[in-house]
Amino acid sequence: MITGEKVLFDDAFLREIQDKFYYVHEDHLGRKRQFFENSGGSLRLKAAVEQKARFEKIPDCPERVHDISMMLKQVKADGVRDIMQVIFGAKSGALVTELTASQVMFQIVSTIMMNEKWGSNAVVTSIEHPSAYDSVELYCGLTGREFRVAMANPKTGGVDIDEILSKIDRNTLLLSVMSASNISGYIFDIETIAKKAREINPDIYIITDAVQHAPHGVLDVEACGIDGVNFAPYKMFGIRGCGYGYVSDRVAKMTHHKLLAKPEKEWELGTFPHPNYASISAVVDYVCWIGKHFSDSDDRRELYVAGMDRIHLQEHSLLIHMMEGTQSVPGLRHISGAQVYLDSADTVDRDLISAIGINGIGFTQLTAEYYKRGITLFERVNTSLYSKRIVESLGLTGVIRVSPLHCHGTEDIDDFLRVTAEIAATVKA
Repeated sequence: MITGEKVLFDDAFLREIQDKFYYVHEDHLGRKRQFFENSGGSLRLKAAVEQKARFEKIPDCPERVHDISMMLKQVKADGVRDIMQVIFGAKSGALVTELTASQVMFQIVSTIMMNEKWGSNAVVTSIEHPSAYDSVELYCGLTGREFRVAMANPKTGGVDIDEILSKIDRNTLLLSVMSASNISGYIFDIETIAKKAREINPDIYIITDAVQHAPHGVLDVEACGIDGVNFAPYKMFGIRGCGYGYVSDRVAKMTHHKLLAKPEKEWELGTFPHPNYASISAVVDYVCWIGKHFSDSDDRRELYVAGMDRIHLQEHSLLIHMMEGTQSVPGLRHISGAQVYLDSADTVDRDLISAIGINGIGFTQLTAEYYKRGITLFERVNTSLYSKRIVESLGLTGVIRVSPLHCHGTEDIDDFLRVTAEIAATVKA
């Protein structure tokens, strides 16, 4: 929700958190800036980068039997555990590894739709990332199925559950619903959607793109009964060059790309780099470190959930601050000339994203004006292949996407608000 009590990290703890990231308040050239573009990537956790570099130096193959190889095998095993059991909350199923989260999504969608012979249609939402939307549309065409789209609600920035359910029937093979919007921050109630979808069709496959939501909230494939989900470490404080996914047992056993001699549920082609697993384990270590400050548990998943819950509370509080501001620094809702798009009812839960504009200035120019003043944002406009369908389905031609991270504080938000007021006043003059 966008209103309510602020629950922020105390100043000393926030400084500890900030010290664990590179370039929180300056860029790599030493120039002062606020990086509020943590939806296009994220600030890098030092430990994630360092672990990647540490293990990249080791030339040994983990598929050997000497002590170094055995150590590298354990690094991988720990990474697989952290992704499957800790991040996804999975007790079964299989891990999917690719170079990108988009490749993971295409693998999951193609496997389901090419293996199953039943079902005459598949459903997506109008605000899905292209990797989910396009893969479902592509394989509907290849398999002769109807492609159905649940349309967005411009008032909330999400898609109403009833709208999604209206597209599902007993012949719906697949439903793809993202975990959270990368434009509005709207968090989908995946557990409720999955439950109600299976009341219509118990056999339906349900997948979710969690690339946006994974850095900001808890994923639980068991509670939601998900058949497929993906995330990207580079958007989760980690490194580029890898994407991970989960598939349920019934998907894992389907015919898919693999070496034929490998086990039935093996989805890894080749030897996936152990440095990447070491890096994602460093991310999990970090979230658990936060969790230890708020939980007495020794269970890694429980500590991770506690850490992510506190991250969400911090970001929720920053979102309140961004919207409302203070008496001395007005929030976005109170700056003359500023527009807050998709500013829905306060009962709608969101990740820390705001879609904004300023009257009288185009989005691309506005991005440049912010950058000149030391704030990095990004425009999502209908001339972009990634954004056109999404923003237009929300009744817009474009937005400026503002996406800080939990390692930011209210002073950082105030810097952004002052710059926003300055640009708005300049345009108005």
